[in-house]
Amino acid sequence: MAAERVTRLKVSEIFHSLQGEADTVGWPTVFVRLTGCPLRCQYCDTTYAFHGGEWWELEAILSRVRGFGTPFVCVTGGEPLAQKGCAELLTRLCDAGLRVSLETSGAMPLGEVDARVSKVVDVKTPGSGEERRNRYEELPRLTPHDLVKFVICSRTDYEWSRAKLGELAVPAGCTVLFSPSHEQLAARELADWILEDRLPVRMQIQLHKYLWGDVPGK
Repeated sequence: MAAERVTRLKVSEIFHSLQGEADTVGWPTVFVRLTGCPLRCQYCDTTYAFHGGEWWELEAILSRVRGFGTPFVCVTGGEPLAQKGCAELLTRLCDAGLRVSLETSGAMPLGEVDARVSKVVDVKTPGSGEERRNRYEELPRLTPHDLVKFVICSRTDYEWSRAKLGELAVPAGCTVLFSPSHEQLAARELADWILEDRLPVRMQIQLHKYLWGDVPGK
């Protein structure tokens, strides 16, 4: 018997802002934030998306996204892949000719994600409190247009992440991001460490935090 097709998703918010991270930073982007997350990272800034939300038909989500008139769309959470039907939404967005990215925790399987999607996959550091949830076996699925992100909370996290770079099977060409946990680690301090060690990583800050702080929907 064929699996039941998912036609709707629980959505926390859909909004238009500047992309604050990853390879499309600075571009006007539509964000589709799905409700729910099985993780509880100590630095999470979207705890309001853990619960609540409203059910949206997939076609209604696509219509809303198209209405903003930008080719960039980011599906995020929460943990978007925790909802059945997220993969179908991603494919539908790609089919609509949009440039689609996915922000995911690194704790979910990636096999059903459309190859056209740019995946931004977290590797949870010890400082997140969720290191045990990492699914390192999923990383070889990544391609050169995907990104791996380490959120660094402290010098201990930095040293752990630096060691992990030599252990993980990150495909060639896949960008590795080191990002300071906002208000826990000074961006300049992390930048100095990266330069001192000549690490082959891309330093990033969360642009939206510097523009709007922790305002929801930004």
